[in-house]
Amino acid sequence: MTRPLVSIEALSAVSSRDGNAPILRDVSITLERGEVRGLVGESGAGKSTIAKALLSILPQTVKVTGGWIYFDDRDLLTMPAPQLRDIMGNEISLIPQDPQTALNPGRRIEAQLTDGLRLKRGLSKAEAHQRALTLLDEVQIRDPQRVLKAYPHELSGGMRQRILIAAAFALEPKLVVADEPTTALDVTVQKQILRLIRRMQEAHGTAVIFVTHDLGVVAQICDSVTLLYSGKVIEAGTTADVLQKPTHIYTKALIAAGPRYDRPDAGLKPVPETVFDQLRQEIGAAPQGGPTHG
Repeated sequence: MTRPLVSIEALSAVSSRDGNAPILRDVSITLERGEVRGLVGESGAGKSTIAKALLSILPQTVKVTGGWIYFDDRDLLTMPAPQLRDIMGNEISLIPQDPQTALNPGRRIEAQLTDGLRLKRGLSKAEAHQRALTLLDEVQIRDPQRVLKAYPHELSGGMRQRILIAAAFALEPKLVVADEPTTALDVTVQKQILRLIRRMQEAHGTAVIFVTHDLGVVAQICDSVTLLYSGKVIEAGTTADVLQKPTHIYTKALIAAGPRYDRPDAGLKPVPETVFDQLRQEIGAAPQGGPTHG
């Protein structure tokens, strides 16, 4: 039987910086081709560690102590470095979190969009230029010729994020890892970017791992969701099932803590401390920092 595109199985990791404290605890996640799965949790939940493991960019202070990460039937954890380098960019790409810092300030946009096309696809300068124009048109940037000649500081945050999305899809990867790509944007631009990522994902048939702390974002873009706390999977399923019929007390508390748009004057409800007490009993984890509002 063919595996899903991504199959993370019993993945465990510790942080040597914190005395080998567990940061992932037997995490298992699957992702089908063309699926958008949200990884949700508070700071310290382990969602970004999972994303970095998929991208093979874990810091030296993080040590994997068990488990497997299969990508298209290949184990990324045991793969030789030359093969990993070939996969990254070609088959797995990243939409980074902060459009203010992700682009090189000293290089024009065209160079940053075409380097990968020329290096990994062997396109000529003219072919790469034309592909870059097509990509900017796909992400709905006006006057793409002008934008290609621009430096990042000459563009708005929303335009920079659109360029990062274009770069992520440039090589037609099988998987895009989106690491909280709307966190640094205002609410109006955030909604536009979410729609754009979904449209690009559907047009290219790409699978997406979407890292976020916001259940509202999950509701807008994700087919499925995995909720984490202190490195452990707490609940997983389709987005509709998890948000409408949650089974774990923590999931229910997070949903209840979110803002009610039908009642804008209603106050936010922090997650009760009793919920964190139960979580710590279940997984033997230290507190993650207290109440959250999703």
